[in-house]
Amino acid sequence: DGFGASHTSFYTNAVAKDSYASLDDILNAHMKDEGVREVTKEILDTAVKITEALRVNLVTVADAQNSVFGDVQLGVDVVADDLLWDMCKGSKVIQNGASEEEPVIVETNKDGRFTVCWDPLDGSSIVDNNWAVGTMVGVWDKTTGMIGATGRDQVTSVVVLYGPRTTALVACDDGVYEFTCGEGNKWLASKEKIEIKKESKIFSPANLRAAQDVAGYDKLVKYFMENRYTLRYTGGLVPDVYQCFTKEMGVFANPTSPSAPAKLRLAFEVSPFSLLVEKAGGKTSDGVTGGSCLDIKIEAVDQRTAACMGSADEVDRFNDMVVEK
Repeated sequence: DGFGASHTSFYTNAVAKDSYASLDDILNAHMKDEGVREVTKEILDTAVKITEALRVNLVTVADAQNSVFGDVQLGVDVVADDLLWDMCKGSKVIQNGASEEEPVIVETNKDGRFTVCWDPLDGSSIVDNNWAVGTMVGVWDKTTGMIGATGRDQVTSVVVLYGPRTTALVACDDGVYEFTCGEGNKWLASKEKIEIKKESKIFSPANLRAAQDVAGYDKLVKYFMENRYTLRYTGGLVPDVYQCFTKEMGVFANPTSPSAPAKLRLAFEVSPFSLLVEKAGGKTSDGVTGGSCLDIKIEAVDQRTAACMGSADEVDRFNDMVVEK
């Protein structure tokens, strides 16, 4: 069945519409806080600039290496990061910024309101292949700040995917909306109130080295294969989790083990995506207790965590098979 087309094309149900709501239409109707609307639009305006930079910049090693983790920074990483810092410094509503490239909180406007935390260009190891990469942004109000808060305290989060098209997921008051950057760099609502199904037939197994230490993870991956799930994994967190929203199903797993510890950053990566996943009816697991990633207290800017997220039944399966009781 389905000769000549990817099997997962059967999981795509988007139908063309005569017209699409604009970004302002959606935000005005589904995001009541004016300040949150403003910072969301500033993030998406910056994503347009990053899109344009990715189209014209060659993927080369940056002249200056500033990553405190020792990761090799590419020129496009630096360009994306600089654009986000420019956004913070020019914003009236952002008080503090923090980048995955140099994880310290920097005050950019003492009269601002929000702490904005980002991974400027996730997928550095695959961007030279011209594969999809992305930007993840979490936003916390000054009433909670970020340190000492949790992902549940975010007022919104935005994840942008740069592929053949540039699309973005935004956490609104009543759910998750996807926007597509269209003609004239105008954002249109391509999906509204996305719902992630409880069951999935797509899986994305990250950190497979951990399966050598964790028998439950080895068993889970074998379960997926034996039950003919479709493998969709690129090694980029943004495309690998983003498909849960476009296909409306999926599970991304990244457990931890003694020889392959968790590398995902809680504030920059896991918290922004977890808010979106749970707002869309999905589920998350911290990979250790089985509790929600949104309940992990952020105690350091560069804090790491294991994670599983996506379709609720599949995350439950991960908890049953992988998380030690």
